[in-house]
Amino acid sequence: MRWCRRLWRTLRPMRWTARRGVKAIAADPNYSNVSVVVEPFAQLKAPEPVDLVWTSQNYHDFHNFPGLDVTVFNQLVFDALKPGGTYLVLDHAAEPGSGVRDTATLHRIDVDTVKKEVLAAGFVLVGSSDLLHQADDPHAVKVFRPPAFRGKTDQFILKFRKPKP
Repeated sequence: MRWCRRLWRTLRPMRWTARRGVKAIAADPNYSNVSVVVEPFAQLKAPEPVDLVWTSQNYHDFHNFPGLDVTVFNQLVFDALKPGGTYLVLDHAAEPGSGVRDTATLHRIDVDTVKKEVLAAGFVLVGSSDLLHQADDPHAVKVFRPPAFRGKTDQFILKFRKPKP
């Protein structure tokens, strides 16, 4: 199995420079097995099954897009993946037990809420990492402010797998 057949962007409409950068990676001969697909969240559909869907620091935003149902979104991701495919979620951690309370204000989400939502779509949690854990993060500060705090937030990484039949 190839590591990644498609680099699948599910972000808000990307800035022109970011889109150009992603396309430049896919155009590099060293990544000949990568292509770029840019889709709106609510209409997420891969042209063929993919090995990996990866969302970084924006899962919390899915709760704030008008007309986007996170349950439906996670099911679309499930449907887009090959059996055995990976769904990787990296985001800013909110206070434990806070659910989705801080998604619009602090740009954070409770890790247990993410687990519950993604598992409900049929995924299996196969791993997690505390590589980006910051024990001194008070979980009460917006992730962008103050500037000295940026890049030092407590974050989580969850690895889910679509079961094989």
